[in-house]
Amino acid sequence: MNKRLAIATLVAAAAVGNTQAASRDYIYIVGSSTVYPFATVVAEHFGKSTRFKTPKIESTGSGGGMKLFCEGVGVKHPDIANASRRIKKSEYDKCQANGVKEIVEVKIGYDGIAIANSRKAPRFELSRKEIFLALAKQVPDPKTPQSGRLVSNPYQYWDEVNTSLPHYRIEVLGPPPTSGTRDAFAELAMEGGCRKFDWIEAMKKEDKKRYKAICHGIREDGPYIEAGENDNLIVKKLEANPKALGIFGYSFLEQNEDQLQGSLVDGVPPEFELIAAGRYPVSRPLYFYVKKAHVDKIPGIREYIAEFTSEKARGDEGYLVDKGLIPMPEEERKRFAGAARALTPLQW
Repeated sequence: MNKRLAIATLVAAAAVGNTQAASRDYIYIVGSSTVYPFATVVAEHFGKSTRFKTPKIESTGSGGGMKLFCEGVGVKHPDIANASRRIKKSEYDKCQANGVKEIVEVKIGYDGIAIANSRKAPRFELSRKEIFLALAKQVPDPKTPQSGRLVSNPYQYWDEVNTSLPHYRIEVLGPPPTSGTRDAFAELAMEGGCRKFDWIEAMKKEDKKRYKAICHGIREDGPYIEAGENDNLIVKKLEANPKALGIFGYSFLEQNEDQLQGSLVDGVPPEFELIAAGRYPVSRPLYFYVKKAHVDKIPGIREYIAEFTSEKARGDEGYLVDKGLIPMPEEERKRFAGAARALTPLQW
């Protein structure tokens, strides 16, 4: 009797599991605010051209999206996470610990990080060293910059960082710590400037943790203002204060080029051709990640991957290029498209 009851219980549980697996008939996507506009356009094309429902997409930031993505397998968890930087080892490990074992990495193209201001004010020309000195939590002592001594950031005006810069108060509206744009900005712009100090560069081999804390640590005393994941809000604030700067993806700058202008970084403007050629120093790849366990359980995931990795979407003349995506070279597109459609799991 107990054996029969146990079997009946298992059958009932399996039936409930099957019902739950079929209880969502649309793709659920979370993650990067930078990738969000591209994913939304793909989702619209996908919804119109296939028999599947248009995916639900939430802009949570790359870090927030990865946290949700890695919480587990099942219909209550996202199928796909967009990211404006590569998945971190700590996130991958969290996924593994929560049963998200096979993750498919799909690289979609490139994007530049623009540091922009209103067209009502002069255009900024900045070096990565000046960006680091303006925004770092701790900087080399201005009196003896090669002494190995750090101080809390004393700079309040741009011309204190470099006398050739305008006498504007340092006000930079940027993304929060959960944002992939923030991670990429810290790595490409902040660290790129931090390494100009030889004694800090040497620290990377001796004390990597301290090196990263110095180079990636953004000040919290006012000049850097966290503006959330809403880039439209940054545009409004830059319009209200033309002397302020904002940090966001190139695609968003392109969409608002009638109001905004991108600063030159190390003498290079954030322009499509220069980012594609690898000459603009603050540029990064964009990704989305697929939970392989959800493929064929949630309808349409294979087809969504095929749409996103198609030449009509992200090719040189694709509809995503019109939205500001910087396409990968053709050979790279083919390689990543093949791995994505084969659902090849990421190997760490």
